[in-house]
Amino acid sequence: QVRLVESGGGLVQAGGSLRLSCAASGRTFSTYTMGWFRQAPGKEREIVATISWDGASMYYRMSVKGRFTISRDNAKNTVYLQMSSLKPEDTAVYYCAAGSTFSIRRDEYDYWGQGTQVTVSS
Repeated sequence: QVRLVESGGGLVQAGGSLRLSCAASGRTFSTYTMGWFRQAPGKEREIVATISWDGASMYYRMSVKGRFTISRDNAKNTVYLQMSSLKPEDTAVYYCAAGSTFSIRRDEYDYWGQGTQVTVSS
């Protein structure tokens, strides 16, 4: 069992930056692929970025490449999402998730956090 708690969301102007954190409980954090997803009102939840258990492999959706960076610290049981050059279209609830395989499909993730709101004003 893994419990995930996100933090770091908030209101920011376009062009600004935020860093999201996701703290995990459980001793097996280092074995999981970690993903960040987001869901805007009226839209489906979509993948933002993923990172493999050892940090060696990463995936970013095209619209955030070059602006967002995913990283993890297995010693702290924490995964991060550094977001820069934020745009109004990045506004959404951001969720972190843990899964057993490196995947961009949300149904491949077994554990989810409660989400943190990110709002980017124009």
